[in-house]
Amino acid sequence: MKVHSALRHMPSILRKRRPIQLTFFVTRKCNARCPWCFYLNSRDPSADGELLSLPEIREISGSLGRLLWVAFSGGEVFLRGDLAEIGAIFHDRNRPRIMLFPTNGLLPEATVEQTERILRRCPGSVIVVKVSLDGLNGDHDELRRSPGAFEKALETYRSLGRLRSRYTNLELGINTVFLSENQDRMDEIIDFVAGLDIRGTHTISMIRGNLAEERYKSVDVGKYRRATDRLERNLKDGVASIHSFAGSRLKAAQDILQRQLIHQTLLADRRLVPCYAGNLNLVLTETGEIHPCEVLGSSLGNVRAHGYDVGRLLKSDRARDILGPIADGACHCTHECNFIMNILFNPGLYPALFKEYLGLGRVRPDAAAAPAASAGTASCPSTAKTDSAGR
Repeated sequence: MKVHSALRHMPSILRKRRPIQLTFFVTRKCNARCPWCFYLNSRDPSADGELLSLPEIREISGSLGRLLWVAFSGGEVFLRGDLAEIGAIFHDRNRPRIMLFPTNGLLPEATVEQTERILRRCPGSVIVVKVSLDGLNGDHDELRRSPGAFEKALETYRSLGRLRSRYTNLELGINTVFLSENQDRMDEIIDFVAGLDIRGTHTISMIRGNLAEERYKSVDVGKYRRATDRLERNLKDGVASIHSFAGSRLKAAQDILQRQLIHQTLLADRRLVPCYAGNLNLVLTETGEIHPCEVLGSSLGNVRAHGYDVGRLLKSDRARDILGPIADGACHCTHECNFIMNILFNPGLYPALFKEYLGLGRVRPDAAAAPAASAGTASCPSTAKTDSAGR
């Protein structure tokens, strides 16, 4: 099957009238207990509701139209036994270019088994799996309060890597959450990931959200910049991998520009570029609440109360009252998922994006993942988050 095209979303560069990126929190359950997880520590009253069923998810999906990118989230997404069936619903109905599955890696066998089911069932999408790694050895275990987490994460990563020879639509990567407890060890983490025998992309996500222990957000902005500069140098020197799909150089350029903008936003403590949350991006919780983004706690409403029709929900007075201030710049954040869309669909940033693109002129995809390039996939975002699943 030919991989779903991203070109059909080009009109959204000028007409940002409907969501083309969805983050779907499929479960709140998690087998890690990261004290810096914003989702498990949220006070959302909808957390006590009933999980969306497959028939309900099918109806919601049918109301969304074509999507560019679906990010599944949690909790730990691979704790949901019907994850492959959920992925298949979006693959068939919404034809996303990218589907992202982040994981803490604590379930090696189940993660590999379900990932292979997803790969077989969803050949028209690039399947991105991101494994969390926030420290080395016992540091990682302690941060996630999960004994043995480091070795299990590596086992999961290496086992997933062995699938790449059979599935050209698999993209593999590691995500590291940047927080107060590991900010002084970024160099060793970056070096370790770059030296792994299974090569993949490496992303760093800034900690965010309302946490039970706010001390984890006491980060040094300068240390974040040094870490992201290191990732950039590794890319340009060929030490780090970039995505193997066609257009990966553009995606790598967007990653570099995104980290620069996040650093500048942290320094300025205000929004520096337009945000398309609620217009191009939406968040769906496991109980049917719709949010414009993960950082804002305000729900636009529950799809169950709107006949599972997302479009109808977005036309409600409540939704308009919440989305208006976002468009007017009332908030700001460092959410990587939103920054991806804010860059790729903002023509005002194209000169800066093109500059970074030219700077990566000699960078090539990792040869170990090169077969995926023949799938004819276009550049499209992958993401990483800062909850217990390390997205």
